[in-house]
Amino acid sequence: MTKIDVLLGLQWGDEGKGKIVDMLTPGYDVIARFNGGPNAGHTIEFDGKKHVLHIIPSGIFHPDKTNIIGSGVLIEPHIFQTEIEGLEERGVDATKNLVISKKTHLILPTHRMMDAANEQAKGKGKIGSTLKGIGPAYTDKVARTGLRVGDVLRPSFGSLYATLKEAHLRQARSLGFDTEAFRIDGLGLDEYERLWMQGLDCLRRFRFVDSEYLVNELMADGKRILAEGAQAMMLDIDFGTYPFVTSSSTIAAGVCTGLGVAPSAIGRVFGVTKAYCTRVGSGPFPTELHDDTGKRLCELGHEYGATTGRARRCGWIDLPALRYACMVNGVTDLFVTKPDVMNDFDEVKMCTAYTVDGAETDRIPFEYCTAAIEPKLESFPGWRCSLAGTGEYASLPGALRAYLDEIEKRTGVRVTAVSISPDRRDVLFKHALVQ
Repeated sequence: MTKIDVLLGLQWGDEGKGKIVDMLTPGYDVIARFNGGPNAGHTIEFDGKKHVLHIIPSGIFHPDKTNIIGSGVLIEPHIFQTEIEGLEERGVDATKNLVISKKTHLILPTHRMMDAANEQAKGKGKIGSTLKGIGPAYTDKVARTGLRVGDVLRPSFGSLYATLKEAHLRQARSLGFDTEAFRIDGLGLDEYERLWMQGLDCLRRFRFVDSEYLVNELMADGKRILAEGAQAMMLDIDFGTYPFVTSSSTIAAGVCTGLGVAPSAIGRVFGVTKAYCTRVGSGPFPTELHDDTGKRLCELGHEYGATTGRARRCGWIDLPALRYACMVNGVTDLFVTKPDVMNDFDEVKMCTAYTVDGAETDRIPFEYCTAAIEPKLESFPGWRCSLAGTGEYASLPGALRAYLDEIEKRTGVRVTAVSISPDRRDVLFKHALVQ
């Protein structure tokens, strides 16, 4: 029986996971999403075109690969339909190589309304939600009131939907939220609901499966599976910067609950990190730069959310957080992305420790979201040249290789490869992948 390899983001998302999954896909038979929903934005660029995926696994552009949406994922039918139609415009027929777990939960239009109502009620304490209905849908999942993909085939689906919708409306009104004025993409709730129902028709075109059986059978048949994570380690509901986190398990352990496999089934764990750091929304960010360097990283790195369009907060790479992410996930291989953004920097910096309440530490403290944290920064020479056209790792400028070596030394995890442009071809391997 083969094992499942896992690919995860190790920061606060937007590390370039989609590109790395797409690049790794030829070595696998199956790509499986295990968490998150339309709050994800996995960008893949090839043949001069950019493709952004939110719900669908990043292996979808390879017609000979099976793609699975696992039970730990959330599907919003209208967003799903829009994504499917976008693929069809590019000549991709996803019905041929995408299957969906019957246990995948649905995001209702009123989940998105509840998202907005909850953020409004929090006022200044809001977490910076994407307003895609993620939190409320996972709340209903835990409360055992949610609707799942398999439910759309039940004769009673209409009444189940109406009951949950009414419960959401009552909750929103109790928070003082104006449900009549609420808009989704400029549409009133009833109008958007019609589009959502059309999305269900699109969803029914796909094969619904008992994905836990399917995945385990594929492993028993010797098929190679790559589990694709959404969001990132520092947004994990249990081990991230709570409460400024997402609502799902974004770590390697989430593969077990999101796909229905045993812990012993996990093989390699590929962790993706930028050569610097970004974050969208509220929450702690010790290395954030509020100066021209931060603005420069944002502009040169095109740091705007693929899902929200919001400008990302930018700062230096945070090694205490990266070590923590590697520890919790058992990362075996690091993929470093976007060093090319800093090609023209005279110097680059990394955070090697924190000062918390006057004491130095290299650990993530429980008080991460409440204490005053000062990063200890160390400077390294910039490489001051373009990386375009570099064909192999050994040809990278010495200053960049020294910077990557430092990441490797301080995390204790080997840097397997570095991505030097958005294109899927520009990934240079320092080490061969251990299969």
